[in-house]
Amino acid sequence: MTKSYQVKVDGFEGPLDLLLHLVHRYEIDIYDIPVAQITDQYMEFIHTMQELELDLASEYLVMAATLLALKSQMLLPNPSMDDTEEEELEEDPREDLMKKLIEYRKYKQAAQELKEKEVEANRIYTRPVMEMEPREEEQPEVRQGEASVYDMIQAMSRLLERTKHETKQESRIQRDEIPIQVRMDEILQRVELRREGTSFTQLFEKRTRPHVVVTFIALLELMKTRSIICVQQDHFDELVVYPAEETMGEQP
Repeated sequence: MTKSYQVKVDGFEGPLDLLLHLVHRYEIDIYDIPVAQITDQYMEFIHTMQELELDLASEYLVMAATLLALKSQMLLPNPSMDDTEEEELEEDPREDLMKKLIEYRKYKQAAQELKEKEVEANRIYTRPVMEMEPREEEQPEVRQGEASVYDMIQAMSRLLERTKHETKQESRIQRDEIPIQVRMDEILQRVELRREGTSFTQLFEKRTRPHVVVTFIALLELMKTRSIICVQQDHFDELVVYPAEETMGEQP
């Protein structure tokens, strides 16, 4: 991989979106953010994205610097004041971050509500009569468990860590050049053959770094074109990949 991949898929919307994802995933109180924990988790995502050669927008790095500075500020109290004076004179350094996250969450919820209303409105208006073949075994709706790009990156972080341990004893690593389109076709063919779903990790048969990176980018591209859907029923569960039409049904 000689060129960074610019991530442009739904659900990958900037550093505040990533922070909000971490708040929900780790059930963090947004009004009492543990800065050290959320900074460590955020930096893990950043390092994984860099290792996968994803093109990081500058605002992600700005937020990383902000979090690291905030973490240092929280861990190193001002020695010139006692505890009482510090509580009285200093504002909570997390205040600005908390306000931004609350405001972002408010707008994101509003956008989701508008999207749901749009879907409902589309169901109200009549359409021309269409001949529909009855489905004997209709697949269940899985939107609620749909995994985000962040869930995929976290799964990749664990996979890359295992890959390092598996390959560190190798003295010679062969370069594994695979065109992204070829890998996309391979993944789609494999996923379509397994109606019950394909485990995310099963798609990474080869653990060489080029193969892992190309496979991940191919998955992102297939998600972007709505060819596949990645599902996670609960936090930290194994991700499962389905052909989109099998899990979500055909969109009108």
